[in-house]
Amino acid sequence: MGEKSFSIIGSYKSKKKVEKVANVIFTICALFAVLSVFSITIYMIISGTPAIFEVGLKEIIFGTVWRPTASEPSFGILYVILTSIVGTLLAIIIGVPIGVMTAVFLAETAPKSLAKIVKPAVELLAGIPSVVYGLLGILMLNPLIYKIEIAVFKDDPTHQFTGGSNLISAVLVLAIMILPTVINISESALKAVPVHYKQASLAMGATHIQTIFKVIIPAAKSGIVTAIVLGVGRAIGEAMAISLVAGNGANLPLPFNSVRFLTTAVVAEMSYAADTHKDVLFTIGLVLFAFIIIINLVLNKVMKGGEKNASS
Repeated sequence: MGEKSFSIIGSYKSKKKVEKVANVIFTICALFAVLSVFSITIYMIISGTPAIFEVGLKEIIFGTVWRPTASEPSFGILYVILTSIVGTLLAIIIGVPIGVMTAVFLAETAPKSLAKIVKPAVELLAGIPSVVYGLLGILMLNPLIYKIEIAVFKDDPTHQFTGGSNLISAVLVLAIMILPTVINISESALKAVPVHYKQASLAMGATHIQTIFKVIIPAAKSGIVTAIVLGVGRAIGEAMAISLVAGNGANLPLPFNSVRFLTTAVVAEMSYAADTHKDVLFTIGLVLFAFIIIINLVLNKVMKGGEKNASS
């Protein structure tokens, strides 16, 4: 008797006021999000374009020599762009299948006792700072890669040894770093698939594994693609861990070369850059920003195309 009950029934005027206030709040939040993206875009364009007019777009994008502090400076970032593309692509190729399969394991096949151990471990990975990944890469991964490098190039006098700080180390660190994002979002997408999809598939005689790969994963494709998009954003935007394990050399992105990503180029030199050098670093940021937009547009278009094909 002492408990108070809550009723959704109220006067028309009070409900009308609540609706108006809620609409205003939602509109303000939406406008704030759009304004933030618009402001960032305008700022990057304003900051990144002066170097393009001063140095030249062709020399910056297609130049292969990065010597910004030389007597005759060169600002070519082609190798840096290729490194970001190749490194991110390889990290996605390694990390996405592992992440999606782990999500399938947690959502569909894992015993509850084991899932209680794996799930917190995945969440812990998401909370580890990127600098810790870099330090672990230096202490554990780089020495291992260096041993492989010595074995591969022991008879090559022209090879410049990196001590394990090379593209392979960077790719492996990136692949590990994107796992929590891919696993958590993919698992949520898989669990959101209506249960009658699975029941119908099993009732028609399909095995559990066939149901997972032929029904559940295709039905969760939208969420899995979202996980991949966010994973790409994490990989291409990472700086601290990569600066510790990649070697930070503006070289062609070969497996055992010391390399530099777009993010690490900005982080490594912004503190002492001045004049044209600093403007070019903002241009690198603009290129990185453009990459992320293009990747999002392409993946969203692929996802929508797949949904149209599925519906037809």
